[in-house]
Amino acid sequence: MKKAVNVLTITGFMFFGAIQSTFAQEATSEEAQTFHQQLKQRFIEGDPMFMGVVLVTLILGLAIAIERIIYLNMATTNTKKLVAKVDDALSSGGVEAAKEVCRNTKGPVASIFYQGLERADEGIDAAEKAVVGYGGVQMGLLEKNISWISLFIALAPMLGFMGTVIGMISAFDSIAVANDISPAVVAGGIKQALLTTVFGLIVAIILQIFYNYIVSKVDGIVNNMEDSSITLIDLLAKYKKN
Repeated sequence: MKKAVNVLTITGFMFFGAIQSTFAQEATSEEAQTFHQQLKQRFIEGDPMFMGVVLVTLILGLAIAIERIIYLNMATTNTKKLVAKVDDALSSGGVEAAKEVCRNTKGPVASIFYQGLERADEGIDAAEKAVVGYGGVQMGLLEKNISWISLFIALAPMLGFMGTVIGMISAFDSIAVANDISPAVVAGGIKQALLTTVFGLIVAIILQIFYNYIVSKVDGIVNNMEDSSITLIDLLAKYKKN
């Protein structure tokens, strides 16, 4: 989680630096503005304080997503190669040799194999229980903090819609003060409402893409864990017979 905190800290400094430079920058014509300048201008027009809250959800969501992607990529193991090594180790050196193979291999599958091999002397049933129990632990580690991403996905558009309501209230306040319903009077409030809604939806879409990728990655690793666990039990049963 330290990596996520570092990413969040750096991004936060970049965000506040961008806001400070935006206020210090003189207004330029829309034709001369770059995309980055226009983006900052829209951010300011949508109310920096309120849009900043939505941006924080994006920063936190991305920090967790990046940390999870790094973790899941490191947890990915070539299970066929690992099974073949464990099979050869059991045939040549027994359980201790197979455990050494698992100790030298990274990933949840190797950890599950090691726990099963630890109980191999107690019988196949004990090894199977150890594999199932530790498999649940590893699944929990794979899914750690993913629920926070789904929370930010739901929270970002809700904050955007709240900005819409606030913007419309501001527009009606302007009408009440000016006693006029001309477009010039309500344009500012309506623009703020639309910008906050768009920004909230964009944040939700970005995080949803990362969330779906992470969930599919977790599902793939879990399927490999289950298939490999069954294979390990079969290998131990064959080893016991020999």
